[in-house]
Order: sequence, then C-alpha cells, then structure tokens
Amino acid sequence: MTEKLFYRDSHMKEFQATVVSCEPQKGHYLIELDQTAFFPEGGGQYADTGKLGNAEITDVHEKDGVIYHTANAPLKVGSTVTGLIHWDERFEKMQQHTGEHIVSGLVHERFGYQNVGFHLGSDYCTMDFNGPITKEQLKEIEREANEAVYQDLEVQVLYPSKEELSDMEYRSKIEIEGQVRIVVVPGYDVCACCAPHVKKTGEIGMIKLVNMMNYKGGERITMLCGRRALRDYEKKDEGTKAISSLLCAREYEVAEAVEHLKEEQASLKWKFAALQQKLLSFQANEIQIEEKITVVFDPSLEGNLPREMMNLLLDRGAKVCAVFAGTDEKGYRYVIGSCSEDVRPLSKKLNAAFEGRGGGKPEMVQGSMKGTEASIREMLG
Repeated sequence: MTEKLFYRDSHMKEFQATVVSCEPQKGHYLIELDQTAFFPEGGGQYADTGKLGNAEITDVHEKDGVIYHTANAPLKVGSTVTGLIHWDERFEKMQQHTGEHIVSGLVHERFGYQNVGFHLGSDYCTMDFNGPITKEQLKEIEREANEAVYQDLEVQVLYPSKEELSDMEYRSKIEIEGQVRIVVVPGYDVCACCAPHVKKTGEIGMIKLVNMMNYKGGERITMLCGRRALRDYEKKDEGTKAISSLLCAREYEVAEAVEHLKEEQASLKWKFAALQQKLLSFQANEIQIEEKITVVFDPSLEGNLPREMMNLLLDRGAKVCAVFAGTDEKGYRYVIGSCSEDVRPLSKKLNAAFEGRGGGKPEMVQGSMKGTEASIREMLG
C-alpha cells in the first residue's frame, strides 16, 4: 500500500520517497514509491504531473491501493528520490473541485438533484445534474456559491466510523466499501470524496458558472474557478475592449451597440436586395433572346439570382433559358428552364459532357459542372 501524502497535506508541493519498484512498459516506466504526494486519476479528476528526480511524471494511477507513477526515465529501486508536484496545475484542480462541491451542495439543497457526472479537465470543469435548472436559478446558485468563498470557511476532512456514517447525511455518487472519506464545506456541502481540496474556501478565489446545456433530461453546467475564472475574464475583457473601440461605444454598452449595428445591417441588406432586383431587371432587358436557347454566363450572380435571371428571360419570351454562374477555373452552377419544353435531357447531356451533377423537373433543372464557357456554349449552340 502506498502512503498517500496528499491526504496528510493537500498543499504539499515537494516530498521525498523510496523507490519500491520500477518496471519498463511500452516506452515508459511504472514507478512505485513507499509514499507519494501525487494524486492519481480518480473521481472525475485527472492525475497530477511533475518530477521524480530527473524523471518526468506524465500520469499517475492507483490499483489495489498501490499508486503507480508513469515516468519517461527509470529510477533505481531502493533509492531515495525527491518528488515535485506541478503545483500551479494541482492548485487549479483543487480550486475547481472544492468549487464543484459547493455548487453541487447548493443545487442538491435547493432542488434535490444529484450530481450524476463530474469531469475535471485541464481547462474546463463540468457537472451533470439530473434535473432542469433555469438561467435565473443558475445565477442565484452562482451568487450563493461565491458567498461561501467570501466567508473563507475551513474545508474539513472526516473519516467517520461505520456507526457515525450511518447517522450522517452526505452526498455520494457510488457505493463505497471500506473507510469513507468525507469532505465538508460547513453550511454548504457534505460529500464522500477521494480528492485533495483547498484548506479554506477563500483559496477558490471566484466561482463562475459560464455555460449550461440540456443533457440527458437534466443540466450540464460548465464552471471555472480561481485562476481559470480570472483567465476567462481577461480574455473576455480584452475582446469587449476591442469591440468597444471598434464600435466607439462604452464597454458596458457594447451589446446595445451591436444590436443597433444588426438593425442597420438588416436595413441595408433589404435596400441592397431591392437595388439588386432592379439591376437584374436592367441586365435581363439588355440580353438578346435567342431562337432556341438563350444562354447567359455571369460570375456575379449568387444565391437565387441565376434562377431569377432565368425567370425574367422566360417572361420576355425565351423558349429555353440556361444561366451559368461561376468561372472556367472554379466551375459553374447552372439553372435551365422552359415554359414549353422538358429541359431534363439537356441537363443530362451537359452533366455527361462536363462532369456535372444535378437534375430537377421538366420545367426546370439545376446543378453544377466543370468546363469552359466556350465549350459549353459550343455544345448548347
């Protein structure tokens, strides 16, 4: 059994230990120590990283009470080594995990929901609750959670006996055998947990619930605490300041400025569409109607404009009208129509000759093809 120093002191950054075993395995080494401050992967939290002597520790896992450290170099069995935890990473994880306990405790107290899923990644933390939560309710939970931070409460760790445990109300996602470790945030949460936590809630710094989504009939909440919340704020603040400068608006008024910009854009888009229709009509009136097939090549036609051009020319009396939008280099989109003939055979002929795809109804077909304007005109001529 490996002695777990992270339970003795969750803020232990450096320690010494004896190497019990070192086994090569698939390009790395599995190292067992007599004691360790490295927390192994578990309970929704990924493992600590750091160094043992000159070896980099990239992963840590526990099996049958023994903790194995994945290292990039071997260590001599029986030697004494110094372990160094990547402290900034560990501290951030503790900030997130203790913050999660507070939020989950509040949600459980207010709604009776269970935290049925928890994942603490390297840059995010999610909690899954088995019931719906509104945005307004989530804001209230966030405010209450931060009150717990401001109170700088001592986070307690208990190892109750079976008798004490039977009289205790606590949260737990799984059935636990053997000694149960209980983490208590006084007045907010009592939960079985195997992970290290901050010593006082003030170390969390800030709890920010940044996203929510419906998930399996309940709610998935994304949370950022402490340094992660600060980095998130810095990025958003930088973006807000940039938008504020571009719009010549105060930072707190950027949303209103963007809404105004959207309204202006919608108005201009409508005016542009109206002018575009007028221009299309002028263009159509300038095109000569051919006896068999009226052919138009225009790279400026986008969206529904090729079809609208075709309809304008059919209204002017074109027997068959074929409109092509694109270039020789990029290929062409086409629409072909007629008020009196089945244009599907013409589409099949073009598709076969120019690697085309498309089809439609007797009165109109559309698709895309490769080829040059000269070769397409020659076939349609």
